Amino acid sequence: MTLRLSNLHAGYGRIEVCREIAMTLADGEFLAVLGPNGAGKSTLLGAIAGSVNGRGQIELNGVRLDHMNARARARHGLALVPEGRRNLFSPLTVHENLQLGLRLLAAAERPRMLEELMAMFPILGSRRAQLSGLLSGGEQQMLALAVALARRPSVLLLDEPSQGLAPLVLQNLAAQIGSLRKLGVSVLLAEQNHRFAAQLCDRYVVLSSGELSGGGGGEELQDADRVASALMSA
Repeated sequence: MTLRLSNLHAGYGRIEVCREIAMTLADGEFLAVLGPNGAGKSTLLGAIAGSVNGRGQIELNGVRLDHMNARARARHGLALVPEGRRNLFSPLTVHENLQLGLRLLAAAERPRMLEELMAMFPILGSRRAQLSGLLSGGEQQMLALAVALARRPSVLLLDEPSQGLAPLVLQNLAAQIGSLRKLGVSVLLAEQNHRFAAQLCDRYVVLSSGELSGGGGGEELQDADRVASALMSA
């Protein structure tokens, strides 16, 4: 088992947003956390990554992470792509952003990893000298993914990657995310767009008012009407 959450609570100050979250994410699995805006999806992913205060048990590959800070959790294999691609620095170039993502690797490993990322996301190679703030939304999302993957994570936390992107761009993004299966990366995808999630994920859970309220396997995820009904009642 890659990631296990037990009795996880998370929030901001005295405001508790997520309550009693328990779930597992297996090696190489893609799991969607679906829910409407304000359901607590971003809070949940932030609590797992260590950027949001939480209490409860977070275990990754047999190691307890809940008492570690965000940087230590990243070193143990977690990587978060936050909503709105907030892991990017818009005044920096594509290449400079990637270099920041590579900092957790040993210096000798960085050139090879950079080559792998450029091969995985060819558009970034042609944009390497461009300021990231001037990229299109789809290109920024590709860069945000690449920056997170530069750490060689075992679990990738994706927060609303489809937000604000056109349908054709979403198709390309889904293909890129789907290709991560070849790397053995497990993905926890927080999304409102259940049709986008259905292209990628093996199963789903529904987050409603900060609590898990159901879910299903891959076949059920393909039933768009059924998932839409579950989200409407969330």
